[in-house]
Amino acid sequence: MAEKRKSGEGTVRLRSDGRWEGRVVTHYDEKGLPKTKSVFGKTKRECEQKLKELKVEVSATSIKIAPEMKFGAWMDYWFNTYSKSKLNEYTQQTYWYRIYMQIIPKIGETPLNQVTTGTLEKFYSELKKRGNLDDADGEKGLADSTVRSIHAHCLAALEKAKNDGLIRQNPADFCRLPPKKNPEVAVLTPAEMQRLLIQAQEDGFYEMFLLDISTGLRRGELLGLQWDDIDFKKCELRVNKQVRYDKKVLKITEPKTKAANRTIVLPKELIEVLKEYKQRVKSKWLFPSPVKSEDVPRDPTACRKSLDKILVRAGCKHVPFHALRHTFATQSLRYGMDIKTLASVIGHESVETTLNVYSHVTDEGMRTAAKTIDRALSSAVGAPETARSYDDENDGKPEKPPIEIFEPYKGKKRKPGTGYIKQLSAKCWQGRYTPTVNGKRISENVYAPTEAECEAKLAELITRMKAEYGIA
Repeated sequence: MAEKRKSGEGTVRLRSDGRWEGRVVTHYDEKGLPKTKSVFGKTKRECEQKLKELKVEVSATSIKIAPEMKFGAWMDYWFNTYSKSKLNEYTQQTYWYRIYMQIIPKIGETPLNQVTTGTLEKFYSELKKRGNLDDADGEKGLADSTVRSIHAHCLAALEKAKNDGLIRQNPADFCRLPPKKNPEVAVLTPAEMQRLLIQAQEDGFYEMFLLDISTGLRRGELLGLQWDDIDFKKCELRVNKQVRYDKKVLKITEPKTKAANRTIVLPKELIEVLKEYKQRVKSKWLFPSPVKSEDVPRDPTACRKSLDKILVRAGCKHVPFHALRHTFATQSLRYGMDIKTLASVIGHESVETTLNVYSHVTDEGMRTAAKTIDRALSSAVGAPETARSYDDENDGKPEKPPIEIFEPYKGKKRKPGTGYIKQLSAKCWQGRYTPTVNGKRISENVYAPTEAECEAKLAELITRMKAEYGIA
């Protein structure tokens, strides 16, 4: 006999369409009748998890604003009343996850006027030890940067409570936080850039990757470009939109920040490449989808997977798509672009952000400057050459990469009846065989961590299906 759920826990049932439905009472109307809200999942476990999230959200509503109210109720009120409307949809989802999955479940029951610095520091310590909700064993902690982001939400909400007279001082002001570390920046070497672009030309992504390495555009900004955004006479590129997913739907939205609305001057050589490329593109988009019937941009996820494949074929290390942006910024600084100009070109709101992200390059610049000063001083005081603190005249200057002889991978055209394979992620390939049997198309899939293993499994699948269905 199934275990009966307690009052207030909601109900979970299997629908006739195969989905699981979770339902919980949210409130009662004027007549005293219950009003419910539902969530759905492919599995019972998924549905129960969504129901748990819904209950957390529901429990933080219908509140009375007072110093003794629950901290979780205040966080919900602050987010929906003061914060949510100022955020784009993607950032709203990030805030929601941190507030309703981390803050409210763990310290939400504490009265607002009893939240102390110690309360918050203990909470942050637990997040560091075992706050990763994706870990089934509950033994992994969150990164320092994520803990600091969660603290920022608590800080802002408590500051509002202080300004409204609900608490005397903001306990988050005095918290000891994990150290703020500069992010590790993945970049391609000049030789890797050469090989990447050679292979990209073979695979049909040359103009996309060349433009990104030449401008440092974010992936969404790159895919959101239309031909009207380029002034070929002035050699200028206007960035005023981006492509991004919102709840699994691809949308065209405003850029990430106000500073992201910008105009970039393009090299004349790049303009000539784009002019020639435009003759081959029958779309208003620079990079239209090759699979959709309507005129829409390429899918960002598909572009990232294509980059993964091209990196492997070009013999480059695995880096994320954002590394193309980092590569542009790093090379720009090394070849003399000042930090303020770079911040403007890549769309950072402040020079401080650029300095934090690319501190490793600016450190190199300071060392080079010190060596330059040392040269000047040595000459001024008549010091001998051997007294100089550098090795040679080119020390600290970027060297031109040697021209490599690289033959791109040509790929293979599949013969009819051999199925097809595609890369789903960095370590997952899918093979599919779809024969027609008695007028109906039948499809089966295989999966493997590498392309070679997937090909082998696909060959076995095809042999088995041909024998099973009597396919010649």
